[in-house]
This record gives sequence, C-alpha cells and structure tokens, in this order.
Amino acid sequence: MSGPDCLDYLSSQFHIGSVREVVHLPDGLMNDNWRIEADAGIFALKKIRDVPFDLARRNLRTLSALAKTGVPAPSPRQTADADPVVEVGRDGFSLVSWVEGRHRPGTDLPLSEVTALGALLGHLHEVLNRTLTGLPPVIDVPAASVTAPEATLAQIERFLAQLATLGEPTSFDEEAARFLVERRLLLEKFADERPVSAAPAGPFGWTHGDFQYRNVLWQDSEIVAVLDWDRIRVRPFGEEAVRTATVQFGGADGVLDSERVAAFMDGYRSVIAISPAELEDAVSRLWWKRMTDPWVLVFHYDRSDHSCDDLFAPQERMLSWWTERREEVVAAFIAKA
Repeated sequence: MSGPDCLDYLSSQFHIGSVREVVHLPDGLMNDNWRIEADAGIFALKKIRDVPFDLARRNLRTLSALAKTGVPAPSPRQTADADPVVEVGRDGFSLVSWVEGRHRPGTDLPLSEVTALGALLGHLHEVLNRTLTGLPPVIDVPAASVTAPEATLAQIERFLAQLATLGEPTSFDEEAARFLVERRLLLEKFADERPVSAAPAGPFGWTHGDFQYRNVLWQDSEIVAVLDWDRIRVRPFGEEAVRTATVQFGGADGVLDSERVAAFMDGYRSVIAISPAELEDAVSRLWWKRMTDPWVLVFHYDRSDHSCDDLFAPQERMLSWWTERREEVVAAFIAKA
C-alpha cells in the first residue's frame, strides 16, 4: 500500500528529503501508520485519528522532553516552525524516528522481564510528573466516573434490538448477541457492587494512557521503545498499572496469568508506592468499567469502525472469568511475586 496522497508535502514539511520506500503498517488499532524510508533516515508516519491535533502537539512535545531523559521513546520530527504535527485539510500527521524491535505479548515474557516491564511503567509515571516535561503540576485528585448499571443495560437492549433486525448476521453479530445476553445477566447479578466513591484511591498524575504490548518494542531482552503517546492524561496510577496488567497478561481465552501479574506489580511497586488497599480499589474500578463499557460494540455498530473487533471476544471472556474470581484477581495484584 502506498502512503497518503499528501506524502510529498509531508516530506517537505518535515524536511526528510526524497522518500524511497513506503510500507503501510497494518497493526495499528486506532490510527493509520506507515514506515517511511527517506534521505534523512527511517521514520514512522502516523495519520492522527483519535485525539485533537493540539493535544497531539502537546503530547509529542512531551515525548521530546522524555527522550532527553533516557526514556526509551522515539524522537518526534518537527517542521521549520517547530511544529510536530502537519495539518493537511482535515487530516493531521506526525513523524517519529523508526525503532527496530518486536512486540511481545506478556505471557511470552520470563518473570524477570515482566518485573522489568512493571518497573519501567513506574519509572514513566515518575518521570512524566517532573517539571521538565512541560506538563502542568497535578494538584486535584482526578474524578472517576462510575457508570450506573441502568445506563449499560439500556445500551445492551439497544444493541440487541439492532441485532435482531439483521437479515444476515455475521459471525461477529452472532457472537455479540450471545455475549450481550451474558453481560446483561452479570450486570443484573452484580449491580449493587459498583464502586461507591467517585474519588479513586492512591497516587495519581500524568500517565501514558495505553502502556501495553502493542506499544512496547523489544530487542532480545531489552525494551528499546515505548510507542503511541497519544493518550497522555491525568489518571490514578493504579488504574493504568492494573489496566496494563490485564491487557498484557490476559490470553485470548480470557484467563489472567496471576503469576505474571504479581511479578509485574512487584516491579511497579519498586518505583511507585501504592498500598494493597489502593490497588484493590483500582482493580475494583477497572472490573466495573469493563462490566459497563461495551466500547468495541460502540465502535463497530455506532461508528462503523471494525478495527478493534478482534478485542471483543477475549474481553468478554475475561470479564466472565474475572467476575467469577474477583478475590483471586485482587490477591494477584497485591501479592509479592
């Protein structure tokens, strides 16, 4: 696949010279990405789709500061006006240095590397909240919305009604209908167990927002790059640590690797002080968010965006598995490996 139609304009704005090779990267879930080989080197070109361009600019400038501290992050390319985003009509593009490496799902990692991964996330949280990043100091505790079960039940009924009208449902449609019925039963059973406070417990501050194996590059046993900094935002640290562990160490069968969760959290807590009670709060909040947020179906049916369809079934299997073993999951997060 060729690059975007405006590639010549982008190469001139980013001052990379003549483009010799363009390869589309099919693995991106939210954005279009290309590997670009040009006179000035090899780069990753991104068409920004899921964040406002001004926010992308702020995050890319933060990335430049992080790279100077030794954080394994690619360096953004800038225009002559020091702009890391080039706008072409309604589209926006960023360009960062290319880093060779491979993505490694968490269940493939030996425990020593799992612990190192957790320590790196802790280090990122610590560095992101230094003044050198240019991000403003965080003072107020971030509020955490707690979705009412009635709202999600209404969504479920809406999707089920839509699915019932399909003359020739696909395999995804059939799977969605089955999992929606299961989700409805879970919600009705556990509606009273949602978090009661809108104030999450534990430390908070600027976070990466999507730290997981699709955004981490390895060379052998070394992490050489953390990618996709589009979602830098203030969050509870526990929220990102728990989310990372469930994405990184949950298999397609929906089962969470408890041993690796414990090793990951050991590494994280070697850098960030977070208590067992604060971690339990984070685990409970993420469980409820998964229970009440059928976001893949919103993408698929409301936005006609099928890029995340493959995530749906594993997420639903994990929700069922997790709900049956909530105490066991909490124990994995607060245990010492």
